[in-house]
Formats: sequence, C-alpha cells, structure tokens
Amino acid sequence: MKKISLLLLTCLILLPALHAQEMHDIPIWKKMHYLNTEEMLLPHDNLKDFYPTDPPDHPVRMVAEFEHMQSVLVRYPFGLPTFLIVEMSQDCGVTTIVANQSQQNTVSGIYQGSGANMANIDFIQAPTDSYWTRDYGPWFVIDGNGEFGVCNFPYNRPRPDDDDIPIEVANHLGIELYGMPLTHTGGNWMCSGVTQGSSTDLVWDENLGMSHQEIQDMVDDYLGIDEYHVLPDPLGEYIKHIDCWGKFLDVDKVLIGSVPESDPRYDDFEYVADYFADTISDWGAPYEVYRVYTPGYSPNTPYTNSLILNKKVFVPITGSPYDADALQAYEDAMPGYEIIGIMYGSWANTDALHCRTKGIADIEMLHIKHMPLWGNIQIQDDYEIIATITAYSGSALYTDSVLLYYQINGGQFQSVQMVQQLGNIYAGVIPFQDEGTEVGYYIHAADMSGRSMNHPYIGAPDPHVFTVVQMIPGLIVTPDTLLYTTHIQAVDGLKLRIYPEEEEDVLIDNINMEGWDEFYWWAEPIVTFPYLLPANDSLVLTVYVGIPVDQTLGFVQDTMFIESEGGDHEVLIIVDEDLISKIKVPDDLVTASISGIYPNPFSTLCNLMISLPQDARVSVYVLDNRGSLIRTLAENSFTKGEHRLAWDGQDVNGTDCPAGIYYLLVKTGEKISTGKLIKR
Repeated sequence: MKKISLLLLTCLILLPALHAQEMHDIPIWKKMHYLNTEEMLLPHDNLKDFYPTDPPDHPVRMVAEFEHMQSVLVRYPFGLPTFLIVEMSQDCGVTTIVANQSQQNTVSGIYQGSGANMANIDFIQAPTDSYWTRDYGPWFVIDGNGEFGVCNFPYNRPRPDDDDIPIEVANHLGIELYGMPLTHTGGNWMCSGVTQGSSTDLVWDENLGMSHQEIQDMVDDYLGIDEYHVLPDPLGEYIKHIDCWGKFLDVDKVLIGSVPESDPRYDDFEYVADYFADTISDWGAPYEVYRVYTPGYSPNTPYTNSLILNKKVFVPITGSPYDADALQAYEDAMPGYEIIGIMYGSWANTDALHCRTKGIADIEMLHIKHMPLWGNIQIQDDYEIIATITAYSGSALYTDSVLLYYQINGGQFQSVQMVQQLGNIYAGVIPFQDEGTEVGYYIHAADMSGRSMNHPYIGAPDPHVFTVVQMIPGLIVTPDTLLYTTHIQAVDGLKLRIYPEEEEDVLIDNINMEGWDEFYWWAEPIVTFPYLLPANDSLVLTVYVGIPVDQTLGFVQDTMFIESEGGDHEVLIIVDEDLISKIKVPDDLVTASISGIYPNPFSTLCNLMISLPQDARVSVYVLDNRGSLIRTLAENSFTKGEHRLAWDGQDVNGTDCPAGIYYLLVKTGEKISTGKLIKR
C-alpha cells in the first residue's frame, strides 16, 4: 500500500555564505559544495593519492540506487537531522564514518538517546573532510565471477581524506577494490543497474585529457555501462550535478525536474526530458519520464535530490508550497513505496539529502534478471517467463518460493511455480489469454539467507504489463525457443523455420534484434528483407550467438522478433550460463572490426573507424532500434588497415533521422561486427 509520511524539523542551519568578490574568477570545479577558503587556495592537482587497477572481470554490472541496500553511509559531524538517521536505522543498516573512538562513543550516545536501532548501527573510523558521502562514496560493482567490489575514482574535489573513503569501505566489507582513473563525483552519476548510466557533461570538462569515446570505454570497462548518456546541464548552476535535476527510479523510469515556460531554462529541461522519452531503456521499452516541479530559487525545491532506500523514498522538502505536489509526483511514479518528506533547514537546490547519504549495496543480495514482456504481445497458447536468479549469499533458493504471479485485467494475482531449467535459470508459464487481455506479472524468489526479492523490485503494486493481441494471422515459427547447450552450437548457429500456417502469402518485413547492448547475436540473412513468403513455402534462418573479438560473453537470454505484415512473432534465445566462459571468438570469425566511433553521442556527424587485418569486401549498414535498414554506408572492397567512414545522421532519402539509438553493422561475407550509435 502506498503511504506518504512527513517528518518535520525546524532547523536554523545556514550554509556558509561566500562573498561575491571571493567567488569571482574561481574555476567552476572549485565552487562545488562550497569549498572553504583553504581549499580554494589548493591547486586542482593537489597530489591526491590514487592507484588505478585493472578493471573487474567481465561481464561487470554496477548496482543501482534502487536495488537492495544493506546500509546507508553517513558521516559525523552530520549534514542530516538525527531523526532521519534514526528512521533509516529501523529497517536498514546505518554505517557512520567517525574520526576516532572518541567520536564513535559520542555518536553511539546520540543514537541510543534518540531511539536508533543499535543492532543496525556500525562505524568506520577514518578521517574525512566533509559530509558529502554521495560525492566521494563507493560505487559498487559485481564482476563476471559474481564477486562484489568497490570501484574507486579520483574525487573531483581537493579533499584527500574524503577521496580515500571508498578504500575504507572496501576494507570494512572485505571486498575487492578497483581503481578507475576517471575524475568523477557521485552527485553527477546515476545508473540503471543493467547497462546504462548518465551524467552531465561535467564529466567531459573534468577529463579533458580523454576523448568522449575513451570516457565511454572506461565506464564500460569498470562499470559495465555501455550506453553512457552524457547530457547538458539544464539547471544552469555552478555544480552541474545530475542529481540536482534528474534521477533513475527504476530500470525504465526517470524523474526529471520541470520549470515554468517563462523560465529561461525551460527549453533545456524539456530537452533532457524528451531525450529520455526517446531513449530505449534496458528493458526494451522507452523510458517512462516523470516530472516534478522544481522552479527553485526561493523557496528551494531540491526534490530530485532524494534517497531511495529499499522500499522507502526520502524526499527533501523545505516548506515550499510545491512540497505536496513533489511528494505526489513520487507517489505516482513509485506505487508501493513509502514516500517520506524530510524537512531540514540547510537543504538547497544544489545540496540536499541525496548529496549527504550513500547506499551500501547488499553484498549478499538476491538478484533476479529478467527481460520483461511489455506492450502488445502476439496471442499464444501460453506465455513463458524466463528469469535468472542469483543468490550472492551462496544460500540455496527455497524452490517453492520461486513463483510467477500474474493478474488478468487488474484483478487478483494468481501464482505459478517456476521450474529450474539450466543452472540458475527458471521458467514459469502464464496460461492462454483471450485477445485484448491485459496481463500484469512479477517474479518472486526467496533464499535460505532470509532474503526475498521481486522483479520488478516493488512487486505487486507496480508489475510488468503486456496486452494480448492478434497480430500475426497465419505465421508459424518453429522452434520458438532456441536453446544453446554447447559453444559449438553458439558459433555454428541454430536454425529457425518460418512458414505460413494458412494458404496465403506472408510479408516478413525485418528482424528486430532486441537487446543488442548486452547481447551479440544475429540471423542470416539480415539485409535482404522485406521478404514475401509464399504459401506452401518456408524460410530458414540460421541464428548465431557471438561476441566481439577479445571480449567475453555476458548474457544468458534474450528475444528475437520476426516482423510480418501483421505484427511480430517472438523467438526466445537462451544460452546455458555454463557456456559463457567457453564461448570464444575464433580468430577467423570476425574479419572486419569496429575500432572507433566518435563522437558518440553525436548531433550532426559520426566518424566510424573500420579495421581490416586483410583485404576484403565489406558492407557497412546503419540500422534503427527495431533492426530496419536506415542507410547503406559502403558495399565495396577495402584494403588491409584502418578506414574511416562517416554517417551524417540521415536516412537513404537524405532526411534527418530522429534522436535515438542506432546500430552499426559491419559485414564481411558471413562475418559480422556491431556497434551502437547514439544520435542527439
């Protein structure tokens, strides 16, 4: 049940004011979070110790804020009201950074006297320079071996004690530490928990020695973020932190601030909102964009600077007349969560609750990976739901707890037992439903460590939803599930046969290969559609599973859609998880490779570098997000070496393509390389 709470405290704590003359000509990077006079005199490169390391073993995944947290990191002296820390301690850990044992004793007394749950309290003794744990705190990743680690980075402030806190947290938890040599800050970062992340272009300004592509490659290597949305800052403030105006609420949900049309920043806010509305999320659907009114400056409206902590959302409020609407915006966007307003005297538009807290990921979490069904789904005999369920605690699952819950047209949920398939892959079936039925569903599991989890995270209040429709009269695809059980099958391919069920022709428009960002696979032929399939005839496609040279495979499941004149037919691709480490690309599998895409994202022109180890005939295509051919860039012979092509963002008719995700396909004979293009 949705619940809105309001915790109020009148507090006359004012941020230190800096005289206008003192701020004059101070570099933008130095103005963040009100550096003191001594800090402003320090050079930008003030010899902070930072030790880069190799990136985690792939596939690597970064944990998102809205995933399960075992604790929240705060620092003493506090930048938070004590009542908030007490509230968080009731159902989550609180890890407090203190300078020494004396401070720890003091804080323990404060917590005990305020009614905190002391069983959920622990401490890290380490020096710090500030209470902005979000900005300098640890980023949590899971490597390809299923091991948790902390990703450290050079903090973009001249605060060496703060900069070492990720090291202290990794030691405290006993997990691996990685050093990513990219100057950054947690306030300018958000991620989807799958393969997407976002920051303002401050990350470019602070890493001028790196190209945009090099930055993209680095966050991919260390964090598993292969789609990095770097956006202009609409707020127009010195800080340029994304948490001042935007926030991922789920894998497919984003909250963006809004201002009145009379505000000179209006177009900038609408640009970033439209950008996400036109972007495909990791769940294969466009982002759901929610808005919260943040007109700022007096009174302050720092509503996106909130903290998601498991099933609660703490929202900073200031006594503004817009507070109630902000809480309602969260309630609308996040049904099933408890929305709690937190009033405190020092909240500012550029410095609020999110800045001063940092979730510590549950390093023994129970995680469910699933690509949801959504939108219109072709009527079928039943609807198989596949999920990969991982208990990072090492505990066994309660097999009778692995359930698929579904509802029909918003009715009561019914449960179906999910059955183990291969390794930690489970399948459950939603039975036949009549055309026009709306189906909502979620997945549940529990393990013997006492953890339970849903997908999506909140479960029943906000399930995945799809609608059953009759889209493909007379089209049969067999088999409708391709199951790879050996790496030879993956390399050599499995065959699909498509044929009309009835005595009529079927037009097959194209193959929509959903999920390329985590899944490299293709079907042959791919660029010869549309294809008219006559009655009593059939079309055989060979589907391969592969990976770019020198990379490892990081998926176990995805879906292919074969589009016909009336709609599309779903084919499920499953790879035995045990094969992931075995599938390697032979040296002769990919002849042409994509050695560079820049700039990416781009506005008007994107350079494409193609590398050939030998002379060959190469075809280069641009496809849209549904796999349709947009532009042929080359179909001719190339000599050995590097070749530069360019795409001007136009289709074959010379029309500018809309902003969004496109795919580069480089084909040499039967060998294919793919890359992603992001057009603004």
